[in-house]
Amino acid sequence: MAIILFDDDARNTLLPLTYTRPVADLRIGILTIAEKWAKYLSSDFSFRTEAYLQARFPLNIQDDNIFINGSVCPDEAVVEVINNLQSGEALTYQNKLVAVKLKDLYAGNFDPFGKYANETVYTGDLIVIKHPEDIFRKNDAELRKDFKLLTKGRKSAKMSSTNTIIGNDFFAEDGAQAECCSFSTINGPIYLAADTEVWEGTNIRGPFALCDHSQIKMGTKIYGATTIGPYCRIGGEVNNAVVWGYSSKGHEGYLGNAVVGEWCNIGADSNNSNLKNNYGEVKLWDYPSQSMRNTGLLFCGLIMADHAKCGINTMFNTGTVVGVSANVFGGGYPPNYIPDFSWGGADGFVEYGFDKMMETAAKAIGRRPHRKFDDAEKAILTEVYELTKSFRK
Repeated sequence: MAIILFDDDARNTLLPLTYTRPVADLRIGILTIAEKWAKYLSSDFSFRTEAYLQARFPLNIQDDNIFINGSVCPDEAVVEVINNLQSGEALTYQNKLVAVKLKDLYAGNFDPFGKYANETVYTGDLIVIKHPEDIFRKNDAELRKDFKLLTKGRKSAKMSSTNTIIGNDFFAEDGAQAECCSFSTINGPIYLAADTEVWEGTNIRGPFALCDHSQIKMGTKIYGATTIGPYCRIGGEVNNAVVWGYSSKGHEGYLGNAVVGEWCNIGADSNNSNLKNNYGEVKLWDYPSQSMRNTGLLFCGLIMADHAKCGINTMFNTGTVVGVSANVFGGGYPPNYIPDFSWGGADGFVEYGFDKMMETAAKAIGRRPHRKFDDAEKAILTEVYELTKSFRK
């Protein structure tokens, strides 16, 4: 049985984060949504997404297929219902298609908005990701679920006696290293993946996850619910943030109630505000409506898409959205929406030269020996550059 994770209209409401990936490739908790489904269903997965993304995220249709909504995070209850579906049967939740089982004869004509003769309405509760802020807002619940999923039946590696570990929900994979640090699991679990390093003097309060080959620098302060993806280097103060992977915030500065994509770099002493001075509701730029959208949140900081970067001492206002491959620098506060492939700061922006942007992306990816700036990566950035031209005007 093949798992095929499909995009629906959440793909548009999650922009700019989904310009460069399918919805199910979003990381929330410890794992990506796709990795969660693979764990629960003990199967490989593929994606049904935008045509320009398929080279990097291929589609694999087999004789028997389960199409699953990539914006839905699994749990044991919904997995049990999906496992009991018969061919041609569908599961819906709040008028959204969650899953449908299809033979290969019908799979080629799959419609994420289609109606099926045999539909069952799911009556339980589900975590569904619709907007960028949902990722940090729902990260606490997903961290706890993933922690149980990944540690069930396993024993944590032993950590150095120089560390202070408070509480019992602490797990370290083999190769995780830490010295002279404090880990508090009173408010949530802490997970250190293989080949991670937490440097001296760091204080971490769960729930927290550090994914493989990432480093936390000396004296860092981290509050839950925070996830640091693979191959990152993080310092300063971090609170309720999700950093997907291959990104750096290596110096002092505050990052809070935030989502940071892959291949991003945050300069020294850069900060984001996560609370308005008047305690008002935070608004975020919304790509479908091309206007500011009410989030209903008091705390909402920074949304930064893949390949975006900021120079030293950058100051981000409450509820700032930074598009793909934007490069922000200079004094003052840049606007709350920085279009994709923009170059500049508070004094204004110009278009980031395409060739220069591609050269920077190649250098960033080239720093990781197991990743290549191949034709698929180039094609994705080229397409996103074209798709976002109107926003730069």
